[in-house]
Amino acid sequence: MTTFNSGLSASIRNYLTLKRALGRQYASEEWVMGRLDRFLAARGVDLVAETFAAWCLTLQHLASGTRRARMRIVRNLCLYRRRGEPGCFVPDERLFPPVHQAIRPHIFTDGEIVRLLAAARTLTRSPNSPLRPENMRLATVVLSTTGLRRGELTRLAVGDYDPPQRTLAIRESKFHKSRLVPLSADTAREIERLIETRGRRRLPAGAETPLLWHRGRPPGGYSGGSFGQAMRALFQRAGIRAETGHLPRTHDFRHAFAVNALLRWYRAGLDVQAKLPFLAAYMGHVSIVSTAYYLQFVEPSRPPPARGSPTTAATSSPDPPAREVRDDRRRAERPRAGPPGVLRRPPAPGAGDESPHHPQLSGQLGAPAALRRRPVAAVRHPARP
Repeated sequence: MTTFNSGLSASIRNYLTLKRALGRQYASEEWVMGRLDRFLAARGVDLVAETFAAWCLTLQHLASGTRRARMRIVRNLCLYRRRGEPGCFVPDERLFPPVHQAIRPHIFTDGEIVRLLAAARTLTRSPNSPLRPENMRLATVVLSTTGLRRGELTRLAVGDYDPPQRTLAIRESKFHKSRLVPLSADTAREIERLIETRGRRRLPAGAETPLLWHRGRPPGGYSGGSFGQAMRALFQRAGIRAETGHLPRTHDFRHAFAVNALLRWYRAGLDVQAKLPFLAAYMGHVSIVSTAYYLQFVEPSRPPPARGSPTTAATSSPDPPAREVRDDRRRAERPRAGPPGVLRRPPAPGAGDESPHHPQLSGQLGAPAALRRRPVAAVRHPARP
């Protein structure tokens, strides 16, 4: 835990204690407050308008959005401090840098996914990454067919995969939400294929070992940063660029998954507005407001609905939120058991409903013979505690 030594130290400690008692982690906020505390302690001053302005000058090398976010962290601390010290300084949010323009996500096409899978096969192995091709292939498959966040994927352990149910257990993710994510048959086979490969090569494959394992530093799984670098190298090798000419982001897989799910529902003539809660539960959103953000990417490309179609009621979408949740007043909803295809097994074919799953990837993951694996029971693992 960070040690605080300035005149603001008591307020910082009490503020962090309060927020963590409410279930927040506040790790990044603690880091920002630690930087501010050291700045004040080195000068032996309190936080007033002049010292706050001087501290803000140390952030000039950062992007405007990052500066604004850090200044808001300090402002929220000052608002808390003012409860006990009514005359204390509180920064004026109107003087903060403007919110930078949101980056338009890159929506991967099926052809680009095929190119990524082909590029993954050509990756070079190393003593620290003996399974680099297999890891990057599985990462591409899982991200594109489930829309997981980057951190959710890198934190997965082998025991989080349930072979009989074909589900992944996502534990204590963003906003402390946990959920079960059903998988398509092809995605489940890809996971089993990697586990079998590790078993044949006598590499770690226990229930507690990372699903994407390597011998790097620290040994075990990928950090968020190292995984991001690996994915950017894969994008570069596959020759995939966004409209701006830059490489896509790993998080764009999540955007693409949501947009493609909505498009499939539109094309099937389903009521997309009614489907939003299902997609929100599947993706782990705290509210359907975050899920409705993706409607803006679907409206221009969807086919016009037939007269009387239920989709005619879904022709307008709410304004996208600037951030999924940044307001301290918003509370996370309790996880709910969803309908078939969201938090439970999807219905049998022909049941008349569609889940947000990506369609079967047989044409993208290679020839059917290459995907045939041993029975699922052969790769069962004990449940993760």
